[in-house]
Formats: sequence, C-alpha cells, structure tokens
Amino acid sequence: MELVLTGQENGWWIVSHESKIWLPNGELPSGTAALFSLSGRPARQIGEWEGMPVWLVRQPMPKDMGSVRQLLSLDRGLFQLAGRGVQLADFYRSHKFCGYCGHEMVLSRTESACLCHHCRERYYPQIAPCVIVAIRRNDEILLAQHVRHRGGIHTVLAGFVEVGETLEQAVVREVMEESNIVITNLRYVASQPWPFPHSLMMAFMADYQSGELRHDPKELLNAGWYRHDRLPLLPPPGTVARRLIEDTVALCRAE
Repeated sequence: MELVLTGQENGWWIVSHESKIWLPNGELPSGTAALFSLSGRPARQIGEWEGMPVWLVRQPMPKDMGSVRQLLSLDRGLFQLAGRGVQLADFYRSHKFCGYCGHEMVLSRTESACLCHHCRERYYPQIAPCVIVAIRRNDEILLAQHVRHRGGIHTVLAGFVEVGETLEQAVVREVMEESNIVITNLRYVASQPWPFPHSLMMAFMADYQSGELRHDPKELLNAGWYRHDRLPLLPPPGTVARRLIEDTVALCRAE
C-alpha cells in the first residue's frame, strides 16, 4: 500500500523516474525520510534488506539521477531490489490509463498491479524472458562484442525468447542466428532478474557441435573463439554472463 511519508520512516530509498534511480554521492541512500527531504512524498514498501524496509518513491530528483547499472557491485539481493523498484516505477508510469477502455487507473492496495474501475481490467508488470549461453569448444569459449556494448566488453550470446518457444529452442535459434553454429549438451545453470529494462535472464552452458563461426553484423561487432587463459575484457562481476564465463573457464582448467 502506498502511504505519505511523515519523515520518521527509516530504510533504503529507491527514488526512480524514467528508468533512472537517485544515487546521491553515487550510492543508494539509506536513513530516514527526513534526512533525504522525502517527507510528504508518496511511497510504497517493496521489500526488506538487512532488517530495514526498502521504499519506492516515484519522482525525479534535481540531480544525481543515474543508472541502476552503477549498483552492480552491491550485494545481489539489494541490487535486485533496486532493479525491482526501477521496474515498478516504470510500470506505474506507463499504466496511468487502461489500454482497453482508456480510463484512468489506480494502484492496487494489496499487490503490484494497476486496476481499472471502469472495465475491471487488472494489469501486472511484464517480464521479458531472455536466454544467455556460454559455448565451449575444447579449451576455448565463444565470446562476442555486441553492438550495444561500449568499452570493448566481450560476452556470451544472448537473446529474447519468442512467442511459442521453449527456453531450449530459443537458445538454439539465437546461437544459430548470431553465430551460425550448432550446439549440443545444453544444460541450465541459473537465472538473474535484469532490469534493463525488465528482463529475466535464464543462463545455460553448451558445447560446440558443428558449423563455421560467422557473426550477425546487425547484432554483433565481432565474435571469436578465445582460449580460457587469453580472454578479452569481460562483463563485470555480479552479472550472470560473468558467472557463465568463469564456470566455463573452470571446466577448461579442470580438464
């Protein structure tokens, strides 16, 4: 339930607007609402971290609005809560009016949903399922530089699941579309909520089976096979992509 802050409330503060998050001094603020001049603002508790509530406040701040990517070095649980807050703020902002009848909607008092009192429709936050896969060939791993990445980071292949696909089918299709190779021995590893903007990453490992590597220039700047002890610049720790790469390196070294 959303409430108006009195100033005495204590906790972690996720102040978000238009996919940005307020990071005074580059950090996620914690303390009382009064300390951060949030008294009188509407807020909703969206979780708890280390015994303190985590609050979502939906509003822009005059400065220090940044990306939730800046919080990747936080403990995973707190990073996920920050990502949850940013995604919820975007969801509420994009669902002010009902997509069926056009009437103004209200926030549910009991769950993360928007309600239309006119046509009785109920909307929930949408999550886009994505697959990400590390592919091994003997003592090498397939890494690529995506067109949307900056700074020379190389990572594993990934893509969105399409309507009617299983996760496994999506992995096989994405790998073929982006690299022109066939994989085998596909196995699930882990998942990670990824608030860019509202994805759930399902991570896999696989082995190379056949095909000549040929990257899709619309998606990738380049792609190549890299020995496990001669890797380029990698994604930051805390990402499921980095975990897949490190797990693959560990397998190469073990054999």
